[in-house]
Amino acid sequence: TLCPHVLCSCASCFSLAYSNMSTFKRKRGGKAPGDNKAKKARFIGNASSAPEDEQEKKNEISVPAPVSKGKWTNKERVLIFSSRGINFRTRHLMQDLRTMMPHSKADTKMDRKDKLFVINEVCEIKNCNKCLFFEAKKKQDLYMWISNSPHGPSAKFLVQNIHTLAELKMTGNCLKGSRPLLSFDPKFDKEPHYALLKELFIQTFSTPHYHPKSQPFVDHVFTFTILHESDASLVEIGPRFVLNLIKIFQGSFVGPTLYENPFFLSPNMHRRQIRLATAARLREKQIVKELQSIKKSEAKDDVVRDVTADVFRTPAEEKPVHIETEPPEPKAVKKNKHKAFKRQRMQMARK
Repeated sequence: TLCPHVLCSCASCFSLAYSNMSTFKRKRGGKAPGDNKAKKARFIGNASSAPEDEQEKKNEISVPAPVSKGKWTNKERVLIFSSRGINFRTRHLMQDLRTMMPHSKADTKMDRKDKLFVINEVCEIKNCNKCLFFEAKKKQDLYMWISNSPHGPSAKFLVQNIHTLAELKMTGNCLKGSRPLLSFDPKFDKEPHYALLKELFIQTFSTPHYHPKSQPFVDHVFTFTILHESDASLVEIGPRFVLNLIKIFQGSFVGPTLYENPFFLSPNMHRRQIRLATAARLREKQIVKELQSIKKSEAKDDVVRDVTADVFRTPAEEKPVHIETEPPEPKAVKKNKHKAFKRQRMQMARK
């Protein structure tokens, strides 16, 4: 074990030796000797009584060769395009993915009548070995295919709850073209189909090292979670969307089914269930109204036919019938005295 001071000295000596090697390479116009091999560096220690040869051997430290020489070795290219009939939200989502993935390529929209197997030929023409294909149906359902072209595997998803960069208003400050960190939920390692999807996501969404269009920075994270998990330590800048797994195929857009989601419900069936639930609620409301009207009519009948009204009813006394045979006597008419008019009364009062 060496002390930190010695390690720092070795690092400075190695940098000096590496610069000398590059100078030698530039002078001769060829490859510097020992570039692909491990290098040895020396440092000056304290004087001791040991022989010089043994002291030099102890002071020599081998530094391993660099792992990468700045060459673009992982040439993963992703083709991102869609079918005809997509809406504006899907178009913005594709543009956001192309912005985040500098190793992606674009292509024109594919006709609906063409079979999906033709996408493998398009990937071969575009020199791409991965594909993200967005398929629109009925102008309201969106499906996403992620495939390893041309040998597979491939997976089909139903895309839901899309939020683009423009909607989330770019709250972060990441650099365009920078390489991302891929964060996966621990549940991806528990099931085999999740492990397969994890490897497919890694090969598709990770930007290759030393890609010509990428930047040498790592300042944002791609998060893949099963179900929703909130994390306050990360600032979400988008896009955000939900992928509902449908099937995983062995080949690229074709082949036998490796996995099928037993809990998947098609959008048509989901809309049908919503319509049936709405009709059931309306039918229930109608039945409740009918019951209430029946109860109200029964209450009105009870009010009209009051049972307690006969309790206080007493029979009337029978009286003999009286028949008058003589006419009634005439009534006396009172004679009113003549009264003077008001003016005459007032004159008589003055006199």
